[in-house]
Amino acid sequence: MCRWLAYAGNPIPMSTLLFQPSNSLIRQSLSARRSIVPTNGDGFGLGWYADLPLPGLFRDTMPAWNDANLRSLSEQIRSRLFFAHVRASTGTATTRLNCHPFRHEGWLFMHNGKIGGYQTIRRELEQLIPSAYYNGREGTTDSEVFFLLALANGMATDPVAALGRTVAQVEEVMQANRVVEPMRIAAAASDGRRVVALRYSSDRQSPTLFFASGGEVSVLDGECRFSQGRGSVLVLSEPLDAVPDYWVEVPEAHALVVEEGMVALKPFAPVALV
Repeated sequence: MCRWLAYAGNPIPMSTLLFQPSNSLIRQSLSARRSIVPTNGDGFGLGWYADLPLPGLFRDTMPAWNDANLRSLSEQIRSRLFFAHVRASTGTATTRLNCHPFRHEGWLFMHNGKIGGYQTIRRELEQLIPSAYYNGREGTTDSEVFFLLALANGMATDPVAALGRTVAQVEEVMQANRVVEPMRIAAAASDGRRVVALRYSSDRQSPTLFFASGGEVSVLDGECRFSQGRGSVLVLSEPLDAVPDYWVEVPEAHALVVEEGMVALKPFAPVALV
């Protein structure tokens, strides 16, 4: 299973969170602590918002721990909102286009988990994507299919409701094809203004998801620190250190919305399409 983090707050070098903590995302790519699969070496990706309307994107198939370009770029790029992801493939090819985050216009999306029986129902799910979104499909993953369906279901207007409709849509296809393997999701999306994250599974065994919030974030001797106040939020697969002070686990079947330094947790349930 993959590992990822999303940051929103005052601009910081991305390397602050990718490399400096004792359980940094780069360390998790080699030895994750809270994942079924400890090694996430099937590529990596960064997505970040800066001065241009579209987010930047850098993805590669190299293991994250072994890419000097990743360290150099992350040290130089400061961003107020960025996504980072290390991939453990659930069956699709290790290619740059299958690495997260995925981008469509101003949106970024990344995912940890799997749609059960994806190879059986892939064609049927892809046929549900309207042409306006399907024409932007680049890879072959279930994560990108889910992202494009969510966009088609109204992500720009109401992201949580769109995720609810998309989960219901996928589960309906799974049930119609008698898929017994569960769907498990820990995902995040952003339009550059807000971050929306989801923890959900059809068997109530969702991938882990945490958040932390406060003022300015820094790293000292491998431990994360938040100053007093608010303004910075981290959403991530697992804590970046062993100090429990800041890390809050997102409950099963909940969505999380980050906007203007504020965090809102909402119970989540699929919403059947009318």
